[in-house]
Amino acid sequence: MNEAYLFLTGPALWISFVIFIGGLVVRTAFYIGLSRERDKVFYNHFDWGWSLRSIFAWLVPLGSVSWRQQPVFALVVWVFHLGLLGVPLFLEAHNILFEEAWDWSLPTLPAAVADWGTLVVIACGVFLILRRLVRPEVRLLTSAWDYFLLLLVMSPFVTGYLAYHQYGDYELMLVLHILLSEVLLVIIPFSKLGHMILFFFTRAFIASEMGARREVDGRLGARTW
Repeated sequence: MNEAYLFLTGPALWISFVIFIGGLVVRTAFYIGLSRERDKVFYNHFDWGWSLRSIFAWLVPLGSVSWRQQPVFALVVWVFHLGLLGVPLFLEAHNILFEEAWDWSLPTLPAAVADWGTLVVIACGVFLILRRLVRPEVRLLTSAWDYFLLLLVMSPFVTGYLAYHQYGDYELMLVLHILLSEVLLVIIPFSKLGHMILFFFTRAFIASEMGARREVDGRLGARTW
């Protein structure tokens, strides 16, 4: 376990972060370059105001019409994403590692809050999987890869929870927790999970296109939320 742990928390961790950050930068740069080549006219009417309004509306719970049309799904998705970002970033154990490695750390969540937050993320993930299985219109658009990505996103939370509470083999759960987290980081830039960055560009593009060019009832500006 010691050799595996040292490798995963040493070279493998740095490789994962380099691929994660570098992959997102390269993918973003590629799409911006492609957009400038094929959608040159768009940059003539890009609008920060419409872009930011659209992004904000889609980030807040039930902020868009589409969200309000399916409020349960919208709230689950919002809570799921909040937990995905908040629990790992503000977990005390992770911030101890940040402090040891880089001499800085973020504020930390109380242990009970982080614990319940982990369970909420897992519950939301299960809900999203069941929704894909139960709803025919969603199941039709879901591939095996989509299920794999959802399970992969949940896996660090499951293994982290099991390791923290020492259910089963602690050393095995800890190694799996680190390994699956690093696999997730590596896959993010090259999969649908890249929407963690691309979402902002998509919303800005659509909002500028609709808000700065389309007319509604004789007035310029069509909301995209």
